[in-house]
Amino acid sequence: MDTDTLTLDPAIVAALPVQGQVVGISKHGDTRWSNGYKFIIEDGEDDHEFFIKILNREEAKELAEGEFESMTLMHQLIPEAIVPPIAWGMFKTNNSKAFYLTYFRDLDKEHPSDDILIRLISKIHHKESPTGKFGFHVPTFYGCRKVDNTWCETWEEFFSRELRSSINFAQAVLNYDEELAGLAKTFFDLVVPRLLRPLETGGRSLKPQLVFGDLWDGNVQIDHRTKAAALFDPCCFYGHFECEYPQTVKAVPILIVDAVDFQCMTSDRYSLNQNFINLYKEQMGVSEPVEEFDDRVALYALRNDFHTMGMCPQWTSVLGHVKSEMNRLIKKYPDGLQGLKAKIIL
Repeated sequence: MDTDTLTLDPAIVAALPVQGQVVGISKHGDTRWSNGYKFIIEDGEDDHEFFIKILNREEAKELAEGEFESMTLMHQLIPEAIVPPIAWGMFKTNNSKAFYLTYFRDLDKEHPSDDILIRLISKIHHKESPTGKFGFHVPTFYGCRKVDNTWCETWEEFFSRELRSSINFAQAVLNYDEELAGLAKTFFDLVVPRLLRPLETGGRSLKPQLVFGDLWDGNVQIDHRTKAAALFDPCCFYGHFECEYPQTVKAVPILIVDAVDFQCMTSDRYSLNQNFINLYKEQMGVSEPVEEFDDRVALYALRNDFHTMGMCPQWTSVLGHVKSEMNRLIKKYPDGLQGLKAKIIL
């Protein structure tokens, strides 16, 4: 894309729902893994505004497809809050570049009321997996990290894989922390099965439900014209709905403005803070065993902490807290599944 001569790649032109002259194009948006542009097409009668993300990375194709598939599904469920996706594809002039095309909306960095947002998220979470399994039909991306969404029979299998991926992602920045590696082995042997297996044993079952996957203040804004809620940049998969919001409950007070998940949002300066989480829990409830909810929350939060360290090296300062949480849970469940046998039938 050339902003001086106002040209669009032929693949983008072919994907447009209207044809005409490009009369304006400009950089737009705070996109970290892509370049965002607003452009206007004049068809002789009206001006049509569009937004496009240009991706020029190794996994550009999967990034564009994952966002398109996630947004398409979101638009089916909550069309009032999702800008309709138009297309994704590869450049004809450069096969290393991909694009994601949608309509342009002028968004304000404000947030809808908790009631409105909870209603929207509830609609998403009530969507059950079409396969009855955990995963998604294409890879999606949590920031710049690809989520392996290969279908799994159990939530324990899916989340274990995702947590390992997050740890490996962080280890690349940490230059392989030996203590963390040792902790992780014990953690996967004892804590992960101990907290997740009960969700799907002892007569309990867990339905894979759609999760937004990257729900934080930066991905929730207000349409300037309609004043309606606007959600964007999802990382969808079918999982355990509790993993959508628990990061706010066990939080690390990190003062970074562009937080990438809920872990900072217990602070009142965030819209999606503890009050939002408490209200959501009242309406959606929690899974059995209820008494282990807080520990599941802590487990799910670790995935986000590791992911954040890998994506933003300046956040590696949370490593001490992460290790403390892992040690706390290991000490609480030193017998792993063996300690569960008295409670449920495995």
